[in-house]
Amino acid sequence: MNTLTTVAPLTRVRTTLDRLAGPQSGLCSVVLLIARAYLFYVFFRSGLTKLHDWDTTLLLFTEEYRVPLLPPALAAALGTFGELVFPSLMLAGIVPRLAAVGLFFVNLVAAVSYWANLSASAIEFHFVWGVLIAIVATVGPGWLAVHTLWQRRSK
Repeated sequence: MNTLTTVAPLTRVRTTLDRLAGPQSGLCSVVLLIARAYLFYVFFRSGLTKLHDWDTTLLLFTEEYRVPLLPPALAAALGTFGELVFPSLMLAGIVPRLAAVGLFFVNLVAAVSYWANLSASAIEFHFVWGVLIAIVATVGPGWLAVHTLWQRRSK
């Protein structure tokens, strides 16, 4: 059997799969948008909760959350900022990879700072969020993002 006759059908199958569900496909863009929207919901809601009762937030950062190297008030402000700004930028698709890296760091610091008090299911949530954030950081936001639309328009 000729090698070319077996490679050609496999190449066609791969090309078809890439078009349907590859990193640049419409389906992948929808899945990435859903991931970005979910991450926005989780982290933005947490940031709003911190803003809503700032005194309790400061108390938690003083007594419960042990953010290394930072005073509690600064850690609370930076954490709240990160939970509000990074998911917003990532959802809109404005500097999405940079926003994802920032949000990954917020998630990592939260998990490490509160590790002793986290249940197994909470650790799993932080892990899943970290994986979703890492996917957006590495693959990009897909077609449904301001960043991608801007890049297309600039060409």
